[in-house]
Amino acid sequence: MTEPFSVPVTVRGYETDVQGHLNQAVYLNYAEHARWSLLQAAGISQTGLISRGVGPVALETTIRYRRELLAGDEVEVTCAFDWGSGKTFRIEQTIRKTDGTVAAEVTGVGGLLDLKERRLVADPREYFKELASDPALFGL
Repeated sequence: MTEPFSVPVTVRGYETDVQGHLNQAVYLNYAEHARWSLLQAAGISQTGLISRGVGPVALETTIRYRRELLAGDEVEVTCAFDWGSGKTFRIEQTIRKTDGTVAAEVTGVGGLLDLKERRLVADPREYFKELASDPALFGL
């Protein structure tokens, strides 16, 4: 199995709470940043999605906090798509310190929304294959 796509992030002081820990909501921002970075790396832009009349939607997100992150910590945020057979897909993400310590695990369920019909498309994999210049980044 190949390593999942990842992006580096440095925890900024203004992202921390009164205890000096990374604020809980910021983990979601890091995960979102990695997802859009993956789309971009695969050749999919927001403009490209809109021109096809579709947009990604988050249906469920779970965060498991494992270890604290502090200002100045450097992390890698991974992103791997897990395709099922229906309208939804899973996204598995790990936020890991450079020493290998897992700080958080983010699991999401997503779909691809038909922007006109306001319903999920039947097979999001086909859209990602068609739109991506490098569908292998999605495991396709």
